[in-house]
Amino acid sequence: MERTEVLDLMGALKLFGMRAAYDEIMGVAIKRQHEPPKIVGNLLQAEISEKQARSIKYQLTVAKLPLAKDIEDFDFAGSPVDESLIHDLAAGAFVADQRNVVLVGGTDLDS
Repeated sequence: MERTEVLDLMGALKLFGMRAAYDEIMGVAIKRQHEPPKIVGNLLQAEISEKQARSIKYQLTVAKLPLAKDIEDFDFAGSPVDESLIHDLAAGAFVADQRNVVLVGGTDLDS
């Protein structure tokens, strides 16, 4: 069976992980003379990995977590927070100096 036919069948069966990994797995298998069960096992493992990654991506989407933000995006002008202290903490020098940091307070800046 030709490569394109195999890839078409994998696509029809929605085996997207196998389809994506096919060329790499077959290249290694030919070079190292793997037996057919090893090749099939590697393809199945690629499919399982892809399905797990897709599941995690879906769960993160459903969770609707807030977008990640960088410290450079924070507006210190409208905040009572000490900008230089925050940048020092973000650098993590306190970890190298084996010092602790205790943060006290809530998330509400108005109270």
